[in-house]
Amino acid sequence: MKPQKSLIWSFALAMILGLVIAGSTMSPDATTTSVIVQGQDLDSTFRAVREAGGEITHELGIINAVGAELTDRQLAALESDPQIHRIYQEGTLEVAALAAPGDWPYVAYPSLVGADTLHDAGITGKSVTVAVLDSGMQYVEELQKDTSVVWRVKAKYSAVTDTEGKAMDKHGHGSHISSIIFNTDTSDEAVPRYNSVAPDVQVVAVKAFDNMGLGTYANVIRGLDWILNHKDAYDIRVLNLSFSAEPRSHYWDDPVNQAVMRLWQAGVVVVASAANRGPDPMTIGVPGNVPYIITVGAMTDNYTPADGSDDILASFSSTGPTVEGFVKPEVVAPGGHMTALTRIKSTLATEHPEFHDQEKYFTMSGTSQAAAMVTGVVALVLDADPGLSPDDVKCVLMSSARPALDDNGDLAYSIFQQGAGLVNAYDAVHSGGVGCANRGLDVDADLAGTGHFLGRANRDVDGNYYIEGLDGYIWSDGYIWSDGYIWSDAFIWNDAFIWNDAFVWSESLTESASVNVWVPQE
Repeated sequence: MKPQKSLIWSFALAMILGLVIAGSTMSPDATTTSVIVQGQDLDSTFRAVREAGGEITHELGIINAVGAELTDRQLAALESDPQIHRIYQEGTLEVAALAAPGDWPYVAYPSLVGADTLHDAGITGKSVTVAVLDSGMQYVEELQKDTSVVWRVKAKYSAVTDTEGKAMDKHGHGSHISSIIFNTDTSDEAVPRYNSVAPDVQVVAVKAFDNMGLGTYANVIRGLDWILNHKDAYDIRVLNLSFSAEPRSHYWDDPVNQAVMRLWQAGVVVVASAANRGPDPMTIGVPGNVPYIITVGAMTDNYTPADGSDDILASFSSTGPTVEGFVKPEVVAPGGHMTALTRIKSTLATEHPEFHDQEKYFTMSGTSQAAAMVTGVVALVLDADPGLSPDDVKCVLMSSARPALDDNGDLAYSIFQQGAGLVNAYDAVHSGGVGCANRGLDVDADLAGTGHFLGRANRDVDGNYYIEGLDGYIWSDGYIWSDGYIWSDAFIWNDAFIWNDAFVWSESLTESASVNVWVPQE
């Protein structure tokens, strides 16, 4: 289903206006620009910005940075300050979606990943706390209370206003994502099933996008910083990031990516959407291009959940490799025509009432929804085995995933499109696999700047992508990679690795990012 041109143009205008508003403000005597200033430590960064006369708007300790409003003269002074490492021009991120109507409610997706079988065994995510950084969360019982009708929201925080206790979602996207992960509502089937993957998880809601679905890099990083600072207090084990931006630098230079890597380093399993710019290669977004985390692409059941023979990769799902040669996404999950809770008075439902059932359910597609599916699966895995590290969880998901195969038993899609395949919650809980993910990577070195990494992907003279050192794809029983995921190994970055020289790098972050922007329903 394609959107009307008038909608596309109005959306583009909103993006432009959002960038203008976020990018600069006027003071009585000079024009100021919104930037993120990063130094060797937070104290010295604060001091340098204040000495230059700038106005500090955000404290971003997670990456030793601050958000600031600076004049051209103040910018010039900071650029020559040896205590300052990088200055990023502030950018705008956007949460927006277009959906298509379907049968109400159409919530078969937990069964597509084997989550319903785990629910029957009592594995519902009850011991795990999940943080969702998005446009907030709708205040309804199905999201705020678990299946025993016990309050399970541990904290709410708005990075937009820098206040705790509030994270109301007036846009609708955050509620939709939250609903896919932990909605306690049940279907109307003869044997009722939960309309979510992990209905009993504990919840931390972080709002970083406003009521129109707009946000800034600084607000997103402030939200990530708050999560890191409160990780232990609320025992946050999993973080869902259903948004993406076009990469404008190497993965280690992007400030959002740096914050995400800090959370992975601290023991939080981060799940991110691949982006919705497929099917072309090298379209994985930020922060999905971080090699450590779990990046998720989307498949669709073609509206026939009981028939797997017509399941396909969603055409909008972004494809790897990343510029640094990493295979992304790691896995895929249902992301087509996903029905979940969203307020009828939300921005999404108001602008697109035809996609709402006029009660409480809204349908949309995207890798954002697929990422929410995997976040729920991760919660079930940790509920069954809380001792797993983030690397272990990633290995478990990959080693238990089921790749799409054609009639000859060959890969129906390349690993750059589907990674290890469709995630399976039941098999992941029972897999026991460890040691197959993030081999050769060192997040400590990455964050310290002493070592950065590249993957095995490469490109031949004809422009075809392939895996260095992997002659073919050999499968063993249960669709386990018999080569031990050699394609997921990493190497120290080498300047001689020049196959990506055509990539245009920029320190500017002014390009908009989006979540589920005009995605066709599949």
